[in-house]
Formats: sequence, structure tokens, C-alpha cells
Amino acid sequence: MTEAVVAGHICLDFIPAFDASLRGEMDALVAPGRLTEVGAATFSTGGAVSNTGLNLHRLGIDTALMGKVGDDLFGGAVLDIVKRYKPELADGMVVVPGATTSYTIVINPPHLDRAFLHCAGANHTFSADDVRYDLLEGARLFHFGYPPIMQRFYANDGDELAEMFRRAKATGVTTALDMSMPDPQGPSGHADWRKVLEKTLPYVDIFAPSFEELLFMLDRVRFDELDARGDLLEGMTPADAQLLAEMVMAAGAKVLMLKIGERGAYLRTAFVMDAETFGRAAPPDLRAWESRELWAPCFLPTKVVGTTGTGDATIAGLLAAVLHGQSPEDALTIATAVGASSVEAADSLSGVMTFDQTMARIAAGWARQSLALDAPGWHWSAARQLWTGPLDLPG
Repeated sequence: MTEAVVAGHICLDFIPAFDASLRGEMDALVAPGRLTEVGAATFSTGGAVSNTGLNLHRLGIDTALMGKVGDDLFGGAVLDIVKRYKPELADGMVVVPGATTSYTIVINPPHLDRAFLHCAGANHTFSADDVRYDLLEGARLFHFGYPPIMQRFYANDGDELAEMFRRAKATGVTTALDMSMPDPQGPSGHADWRKVLEKTLPYVDIFAPSFEELLFMLDRVRFDELDARGDLLEGMTPADAQLLAEMVMAAGAKVLMLKIGERGAYLRTAFVMDAETFGRAAPPDLRAWESRELWAPCFLPTKVVGTTGTGDATIAGLLAAVLHGQSPEDALTIATAVGASSVEAADSLSGVMTFDQTMARIAAGWARQSLALDAPGWHWSAARQLWTGPLDLPG
């Protein structure tokens, strides 16, 4: 039985290997006229369908994938890579004759944040009608990712995105949504994301954007203020996370996980949870998920090889934990552990272990990065290795 269906953006990733001794700023490494020697390239599928969907599969969740590719060379490569994990994973994929398959060139040198050259291709034509709702009838979870780089889902203030989630929610599944950063200079950067989310979040149970993405969408003034300082995550405060969470909860989402890079992950949940409306992936003790506010630091990876897909891996960890019926404390811990595992490999998948292996690594005392939260009402739980916020009211 399919437990999870992951739909949305999929592409082919080209990830050249950079020597660890390479130094310099990104603009110098790719300066006009300069040749920078790199190593062999890793080819993998990318996007939410691959990064979250295949990692759910690696974590032991029976998963179906729904993405859109062309019948070109890259489309064949995407399907071949997916089928290597399990042939049935590709059954829900849509192949469009004559369409261009999406691809991304990932420039990910050591010691620098990664950069991307991206072609959206067939992803721009994905619509609510491309979802196999008949497959959702027997699934527990439906996850969709990256509407900011899928044109039809931010057009008309998100009518298509809201309609897709409305139809998905009507099947009784638990729904989840992830974002990507809109292009500030492109059409997605000029979309009214507040309206998009107000229409869509009433049908979303679990919302898992990054802090930067959500701040850009809901508070552009604050985003520009922090961005102007040169390190947006370093300048953000717990109050920033709380304000965004208030807006998300008011719009109708039930669980918010904010991915905050090296500063870990923030979890906020609605005051009241109902198993029937939450859907078939509702944890057995849903009351334990009510009125929670937690912040988990990152785990320390043994090595940092690449950060491609780390956020998606973190989401896969959270969703797998929910499907396993974990508490919010354990679910957030597992999410950050899976995210940390993913950076130990160049691609978005190879570093992620099975669910049991992840749990064993945590239980063995896997060290975490230090995280200081100098804000009123926040308390460190040594037993849980988590911060609890002033709005945390466990039942």
C-alpha cells in the first residue's frame, strides 16, 4: 500500500565536484573568461519529487512519485535514475512528447553557499489535473513541492495551487507543502504570495518552507532589511519566526516547520488538532501535537560534502516521523538528523540512511551544534536537546 505520494517539481541535476582546497568567492570562480578545473560530475534527480520523495523511500516509506518530464534525453535519464531505486516509483510520472525536461547545474564549491543554473522546462506546465487523485484515495500523505518554480501554481494568485490542495484534501489524505525561493527579478518574485498562501493553507496540514522563503513571501520589508546586512539567517530572531508562524496558523495550516539552515529548525503547531480533518497520517497521540513551539539545533555531520537538497531531506525526515507516529519532539529531532546526514554526500540522497539507522545514530549520542536563543521565554531541555518556546503548551 502506498503510504505517501510526492508531487511537484522534478529535474536532472548536474553537480560538478570541486577540490576541497579550492578557495575564492563565487564570482571569482565563475568569472567571465576563467576556466576553473573541477572533478567528475554527479548526476542525480533533483527537485521536491526526487529529493523528498526518494528520501522518503530510503527511510522505508512506500512512496509514489508524480512529476512531469519530456520525452528527451534528460527525461529518459530522470526516469532511469528513479527506476533504479524501485521501478514502481516511476508509475505516476507524466511524460510529455516534445517537452523539455527540467535541469539544474549545481555549483557547490566547498566553504561557499551553492548557486544554481536552472531550466524549469515541463514543470511550468504542471497543473492540478496532472495529479492522480485516484492514487491519493489509498495513501496516507500527499506532499507537494516548489510552486515558485512552477508557473501555473503562482499565476492568478495561486488559484491552481489552492484547487489542487482542495481536491487532494477531499480524498482524506494528510497534506504537506514545501516552497522554494521565488526569483526576485522574475514573475514568481512579483506574485502576491500572501494571497497564494491565504487561498492554499486552509487545505494544508504540514507546511515546511525555509525561513528565507516564508519571510520573502509574507514580510518583504523585513526580508530586505535582514538581507541588506549580508547574513539573513544570522540576523533573524525568535520573534521573526513567531510572527511568521502566527500568520501561517491564522491562514489555516496545522503544523509549520521552518528550516533555518545552520540554526536548525523551528516547529509551531495549531492550538487544536482533529484527527478527522488532519487526515490519515494523523499521529496516534494528536493531542501531543497541539500548541507546540520547539526549536532544534542541527546535528554535527562527520563531514560536509554538499548541501544540495538538505532542506528536502529534512522534510522527508519530518514526514517519515509523522507517518511513524512520533511525538513532535522526536519528529523535529529526526528531521534535523536526516538533514545532517544528507550533507555528508554530494547529492541529495546518498547520505540519508534508513529510518532505523537514523534513530540508532541519534540514540548513540550523535553530537549537535550549539544553538543559543537569547530571547524571553525560551528554555533549553537538556533531556530532549531542544529549545521550548514561550508558546509551547504541551497537553
